[in-house]
Parts: sequence; structure tokens; C-alpha cells
Amino acid sequence: MTSSPASSSRGARPTMKDVAAAAGVGLKTVSRVVNGESGVTPEMAARVRVAIEALGFRRNDSARLLRTGRTASVALLLEDISDPFSSALSRAVEQVAAAEGCLLFTGSSAEDPDRERELALAFCARRVDGLIVVPAGDDHRYLLPEIESGTPVVFLDRPGAGIDADAVLSDNAGGARAGTAHLIAHGHRRIGFVGDLPTIHTAAERARGYREAMAAAGLPVDERWIDCGPTDRARVAAAVQRLTTGPDAVTALFTANNRVTLAALHHLPADRRPALVGFDDLELADLLTPALTVVAQDPVALGALAARRLFDRLAGESTAPARLEIPTLLIPRGSGETPPGGR
Repeated sequence: MTSSPASSSRGARPTMKDVAAAAGVGLKTVSRVVNGESGVTPEMAARVRVAIEALGFRRNDSARLLRTGRTASVALLLEDISDPFSSALSRAVEQVAAAEGCLLFTGSSAEDPDRERELALAFCARRVDGLIVVPAGDDHRYLLPEIESGTPVVFLDRPGAGIDADAVLSDNAGGARAGTAHLIAHGHRRIGFVGDLPTIHTAAERARGYREAMAAAGLPVDERWIDCGPTDRARVAAAVQRLTTGPDAVTALFTANNRVTLAALHHLPADRRPALVGFDDLELADLLTPALTVVAQDPVALGALAARRLFDRLAGESTAPARLEIPTLLIPRGSGETPPGGR
């Protein structure tokens, strides 16, 4: 008994030859249908699609790579994919990639430079067409061979270091400047700053914005009002307690990212509660008492702009690398409008 194409290929992935035999057409016809090319009648194309569905055929993208040099895939390397900010970035990049007919591969560095390098080079080894990186390290020259070989790289949220490449950032200094000025406008003169590790670009920029706002108002900054370090709850709790108690307590706090803000909210003193402005919006921030005043970033705009920049490069854009900034937005809700000494 002669086996059918479907049964003869049992145990192996069906090929274009199997589809051609099942549909009763030539191999070139199947190739044209699979690759969306013209030159096939609607009736014949329908027969090929029925055969593809029946056999469970999937196009061999490795073969397409050999033919076109492109994999129709890009990669996004985040700091922490579980963070809401990172999740929004990822979703925005994915939407642009999908519109371009590309798959998106995503990984997390966990703020570890070695892990960042390992993942970035692993993505490149798998021949992604382009790479978007939220940097964890302070030396990205390891990506120079990839860029020189034609793989575009766009840095997101923070610029790359030691390398000239596109970067899409928030206006971190401007946002912190606006948040601190808002506290000053509500009568505060002793304003504490609780931030992330100062070696991180975004943390350093937000600290700079805080200092610039204080200087613009003619206010001195006591270095004891500034507390930067890891964002774990124990460190932030100690910082908040030190800054908000005793005879030299500050009357307001600027918390420089969402994790610091969340930790600080758990440890604010119940009496003489300081005014608070946080950098980054939080889910349910408007339901707190008082509702949380924030300097909000736009992760959707950041991710979308970075993805569009990457696909522009893939399309042949050859202008000099640029640093593109997305503005932040101050959202007053109540916690940042409390006067000195107010609850």
C-alpha cells in the first residue's frame, strides 16, 4: 500500500515537498504561497493553505535566514521583567515589533553587568536582527563587534557606556527638578532625597535635578538630607526614619523611584507625616490617603520610541546616533501638597 505524503512524513516535520504533494502543485507554488509572493491563482493558493493546515507545516525560518540574512526577530534586555515599569516597556516594544512582523525575545539582567553581557551576546549569537538594552553595566564596548557587523543597538532608559549608540531616555533631571520645586512651592525648605545607587545613570540624574531645584530656590542642601543606596526595604526604612525624626527632621521627602517610594510608604511616621513626592507612578496611588503625588514617566512612549528607532536603523537609517528624551509629568494628588508641619 502506498503511503500518503502525510503518513510518509509521520515522525518528522512536514516539508514544502510534502505540502506540494498533498496539494498537487509544484514546489515553487508552495514557496510563493508561504512567502506571500504573487503569481499564484486564488484557487491554487487555497489548495496549498488547506494542505498546510492538514499537515501542520511551519515555515523553516533558518532557511529564510540563509536566503535574506534576517530572522524577523529582535531582542529586549530589561533590568527586571517583573517590575511594572519594565513590563510596560516590554509591551510597548512588542506592539511595535508585531506591527513590523517581528518576534520579540526578552530577558532580565537583574542589574547584573555580567548577566547583561551574557544575555546580550546570547541574543546576538541567535542572530536577532536588532537589540534594545536597558543597561546594567558601565562598559558596553563588548557590543561594538555586533554593531560593526550590522546589528543595530538602541539603549533604553539609560545610555550605554563607552559606546556611541542611540539612547531613549526619560527627562530624569527635569522630572526631579519639577518634583522638588513643587515641594518648595508648598513651603518646604528642608527636603530629604532618598534615591537608588548613585552609580546608576537615572539615580544620578534625579539627584542632580533635586540639587538644581534647591539651588534655583536659593536653598542650601545639607548632605545629611541625601540618602542613596540599594532599594531594599530595610535600607529605605532606615533612611526614612533617620530623615524624619529628631530635631533636624526634614519636612518633605522626594523618593527617586517606585521601589524606594513603596518602601518609604511603609515607614513614614504617623505623626508629623512629611510631604512626599515620588518619581514613577504607582498602581492605586490615587487611592492612598493622602493620594500620592508623583513625577510620572511614560514607559509606553519610551518603549515605542526605542522600538521605532531600532526599526528605522534596520530600514537603513544612517544618521548619527542620538539621545532622545521623553518628558515626565508632575501629577499632584495630595501627598506633595501638605505644608510643613501638616498631617
